[in-house]
Amino acid sequence: MSEGQTNDHGEWSDLLHGFIDGELDVSNAARFEAHLATCADCAQEMEEALMVKRLAGRDGVKWQTPDAVRARVQTALALEQAMMVRAVTAATSTESPWHRFWQFVRQWSFIPSIAMLAASLMLVLNVPQQSQTIEDQLLASHVRSMLADHLTDVLTSDQHTVKPWFNGKIDFSPPVVDLATQGFPLVGGRVDYLNGRVVAALIYRRHGHVINLFIWPGTSANRNTAEKDGYNFAEWYADGLVFWAVSDVSAPDLIAFRDDFTRATTP
Repeated sequence: MSEGQTNDHGEWSDLLHGFIDGELDVSNAARFEAHLATCADCAQEMEEALMVKRLAGRDGVKWQTPDAVRARVQTALALEQAMMVRAVTAATSTESPWHRFWQFVRQWSFIPSIAMLAASLMLVLNVPQQSQTIEDQLLASHVRSMLADHLTDVLTSDQHTVKPWFNGKIDFSPPVVDLATQGFPLVGGRVDYLNGRVVAALIYRRHGHVINLFIWPGTSANRNTAEKDGYNFAEWYADGLVFWAVSDVSAPDLIAFRDDFTRATTP
């Protein structure tokens, strides 16, 4: 390679992909072809790029986002949307209806661009997310299940249909009961991704409010309740399983749900 070719080799690298994709004008295409005949480096680089293009263009080739990355993106967006709704509600509670409406439009008009930016950064750069508490992850999954219209994978109040539906989808068997007589009817179930693993989620209702009950293997003697951003949490353990209930029902209602579920699933 001559000294002139070495000095301007960066230009040829820039033109290479345009040449492969047929995006160069006639003049630059002719220049690149002439250069290609004398530059072994560019010829090798073009051959490698063409090979990748041929592989990517084959039928059946699919590049899927890893489940863990997808879950991190969905969690971040769901938390962002939940916080936005809370902020808009708090800021506009004392203002006129028209002012509240336009404020809402202005706030939410940024969501698509923010969502795209967050997804791009997470998928392309794979920037590590700041560590989240288990309550953050639970809240994000609870909100996401309603925002994404994915509350259930199996929609039925029949516990004898929901329980076997989980077979083969998770590596444990969650207890399933219908608590309609106690005021907590079973809606259905789904699988979710939480805390680095696939978990079971049972969905109940209480006076129109949704209760997500997340279940996965674990052991502890804790029996906790918590509140975050207007949502209540109840945690308990039984038979080698962790239980977390999340809802915007009142704290006494969620405690009653926990106690009713525990009694119904205790031999």
